[in-house]
Amino acid sequence: MAFAAPSPIPSRTQFVLEAIKHDILTGGLSPGQALVETELAARFGVSKTPVREALKTLAGSGLVVLSQYKGVTVRMVDADMAREVYDVRLLLEPVAVRRSVAAGAPLDAARAALERAAVADDPAERSLANREFHRSLYLPCGNPLLGRMLDEVRDQAALVSTVAWAAVPSWEREAAEHAEILRLAAAGDAEGAGRAVHAHIASFVARAFPAPEPAPVPVSAPVAVPEEQA
Repeated sequence: MAFAAPSPIPSRTQFVLEAIKHDILTGGLSPGQALVETELAARFGVSKTPVREALKTLAGSGLVVLSQYKGVTVRMVDADMAREVYDVRLLLEPVAVRRSVAAGAPLDAARAALERAAVADDPAERSLANREFHRSLYLPCGNPLLGRMLDEVRDQAALVSTVAWAAVPSWEREAAEHAEILRLAAAGDAEGAGRAVHAHIASFVARAFPAPEPAPVPVSAPVAVPEEQA
């Protein structure tokens, strides 16, 4: 039995979807900010229907939250959410990059992304270039399902990065780490590139969302022992 292919998203919905996503992932819309259908429809010159459909799609990708009481809001980012998203990346992305490098995947797109990031005039463009750098390395891993799984958390990871960079800018350090990953990939060092990707991802989330220090264990005062029992 043949199954029909899913219907493509209407062009107006796609336009609204990409515009809202861009604003979220570049900091134009802040975590927790309300997204009102009527206001968005007026802004984009469309009816509420494409706006509503776009917001549903964004909710499915984890960028916005639908609430019966609060309506639609940009997803809040906290340490637990960040660690969950980056835990998935730590499990999957080094494996994908290792496979891409071992297969001799072209690195032209990765080089171009780093060049765009280096000359970007604003954080939004630099962020987009950095996201493309990572994707260009993991996507040719030879396993389309693995690539799609990483794509599914890509937007949430970008939202985490946007919030973290606003608080603790770390562009220069990450640019150096990206350059090292690319160097290892160009040398054909699949294991080294995989380890470098793992270290890069782990250091970012540890730096931006450090784990809380354990509470000190209270030390009981010594109990005096009567001399006749000593």
